[in-house]
Amino acid sequence: MIKYKLICKHCNTSFDSWFSSSLEYEKLKKQKFINCQYCNSLEVEKNLMAPSVFKSKDNVGKYIKDKKYKEIKKTILEHQKFIENNFDYVGENFAYEARSMHYDNKKSSKAIYGSASKDDIKELNEEGIETEIIPWIKNVIN
Repeated sequence: MIKYKLICKHCNTSFDSWFSSSLEYEKLKKQKFINCQYCNSLEVEKNLMAPSVFKSKDNVGKYIKDKKYKEIKKTILEHQKFIENNFDYVGENFAYEARSMHYDNKKSSKAIYGSASKDDIKELNEEGIETEIIPWIKNVIN
């Protein structure tokens, strides 16, 4: 699919339209199937367009620092703080500790968190031990 910005030469209105390919656009234009959606004129041409791409690291940096990114980061950091305050950290022993709690019926006063491989998580879930993968980020000030 390709999106073109079109302009009507009759009423000078600009609008967007999608085509399956650039060849499809040319074919429809030749058969006079492309018309202005406002005045119905067939005097429609492609207008200048600029693709929306990042050209430098500066542009990527500006994009990353946008409002939505900051909101998501704030939410993740809030969840991390909650986990750190209410769960016991078991580090790399997460799979072992989770199995111990599940099979030995050793119910800790707190839940646990730590690190585990994807294979460990898969095996724990297959054994009926519920786990969740949570994104963990460092609180770096931007």
